[in-house]
Formats: sequence, structure tokens, C-alpha cells
Amino acid sequence: MKSINTFTLNITVAILDFLYQGRHFQRFWVLEEIARAPYFAFLSVLHLRESLGLRGQWHIYLMKQHFEQSVNETEHLEIMESRGGNAYWIDRFLARHLVLIYYWINVVYYWLSPRAAYHLSYEIEIHAMETYGKYLSEVDGSDIDICSVMNDEMHHAQELYEAMRIIDPDRLTVREKDRKPFPPDVSDLDSVTLVSSVEQK
Repeated sequence: MKSINTFTLNITVAILDFLYQGRHFQRFWVLEEIARAPYFAFLSVLHLRESLGLRGQWHIYLMKQHFEQSVNETEHLEIMESRGGNAYWIDRFLARHLVLIYYWINVVYYWLSPRAAYHLSYEIEIHAMETYGKYLSEVDGSDIDICSVMNDEMHHAQELYEAMRIIDPDRLTVREKDRKPFPPDVSDLDSVTLVSSVEQK
């Protein structure tokens, strides 16, 4: 699944790189519009599982996390809108149609393999963080808003990494044999540590 995730992400990034050369805030807006979709999908599946009586040990924690993540991504979206990211009809058309497709893919993906769905979102958050970091290093290193968004993306990646650690590959319950005090302190992990940790799984 990880190889499929990586291939899908690489293709998507290549397309966005081609379409949004030199259009930073339009690209950022599209990324943030799409970035909310997995969290909406995760919440939908969690609500469905709750309705079916399939609540796992970490169910409430995950619902709270994904709700907060979706709100935070919407705040990012509003920042990009204030910079003119959604000024053009074609960008709104592209992003909103991609979101519909991506949302339903994530609903199915999360139901069948939540760990793999988290891994895909994790890779996307890492890519977003690197994209904002590149903008800060090459275009405007004094942009406080973009720096804040980049830090949020790192935090989301850490949260998704932790979600992968606590759930079973097939259902949203913690592995009894690996149970540890929760939540651990992951604030000192950097992107390199996170990526290498996931690749070892």
C-alpha cells in the first residue's frame, strides 16, 4: 500500500508542479482545499462505525483529532483565500472536483485499511510542509502566515504518525500487546525521523 501511496502522490505532485509554476498562492489554495478531504472522510467513517456499534478504544480521540485537523485546514484555506488563491474560476473548478473524488476515495480507503489511509495523508502533509518550506527559503522567508501554516502541517504529520501507531491495520482498535501510555510526547520529532519511522513499518 505504501508504494501505491507514494506513486499516487508523485503523480499528483508532478501535475500540480506543471499547472502551478510561479503561482504560489493558487497552488497553496488548491492544496489546502484538497487537504481537508481526508479528515472529512475519516470523520464520516468514524461516525458510521459509531452508528454500527463498532466503536474502538481510541475512537473518540480520533474523532476529536480529525475534527480539529479539518478546522485547522479550513483556517489555512481562508489564509490562502485572503491572498487571492481562489481568485480564478479554473482553480476553483479544478480543486472542488478533485475534492469530491478524493473524499470518496478516502472514505473507501479508510474503511478498508485505515493505516494505509493515514499513511497517504501523512505523506501529503509532509509534502505540504516541504512545499511551504521551499517557498519560505526561495521566495519570502519573512512570511509569518506561511511559516505558521508550515508548522501546522508538521503537527498534523506527527498526529497522523501517532494514529498509525495506535490502530490495528484492519480495525480502529489499539493492539493490546503494544499498548503504551497515551499520548506520548512527539514534539521533538522532525520530518526526517517521522519519514524514516514510517518507511520501516
